[in-house]
Amino acid sequence: MTNNPKMTLSEKTAREWLNKRGVTIEDIAELVMFLQQKYHPDLQIEDCIENINRVLSKREVQNAILTGIQLDILAEKKLLDEPLQSIIEVDESLYGVDEILAFSIVNVYGSIGFTNYGYIDKQKPGILQKLNDHSSGDCHTFLDDIVGAIAAAASSRLAHRAVDED
Repeated sequence: MTNNPKMTLSEKTAREWLNKRGVTIEDIAELVMFLQQKYHPDLQIEDCIENINRVLSKREVQNAILTGIQLDILAEKKLLDEPLQSIIEVDESLYGVDEILAFSIVNVYGSIGFTNYGYIDKQKPGILQKLNDHSSGDCHTFLDDIVGAIAAAASSRLAHRAVDED
């Protein structure tokens, strides 16, 4: 999808950075299926991917991805000043800025996104479980919330479309 000539540099970079950090569109699509299959029994993975692609085309989403991933990388390289370095590096539970950044993605498709995000953030299925495993030495303080938020936003978009079709 990064070869699309209509895609902005911001979107291409956001998609590339997700990939470099080990997150594929298919990983996120599995999260959308997790959130929506109960409500849409005929849901296909292609529908999930289409909605994810639409979410990723939003400038607000791209900005959140680029900002969050950059902060994670800086923390991995120990390039942040204290106390921020330690807070991000250990994914301090009371920090909350990672969730605030995720909310900027979730908010694009309305309040249902908050419910979807809260649920998936608590359950941590699929790629979210991997991103939350701190044993690898990688820092995904922002990335796990961003990926959950993209899935929640895509699920919300899908739900809004389904209501419109009914």
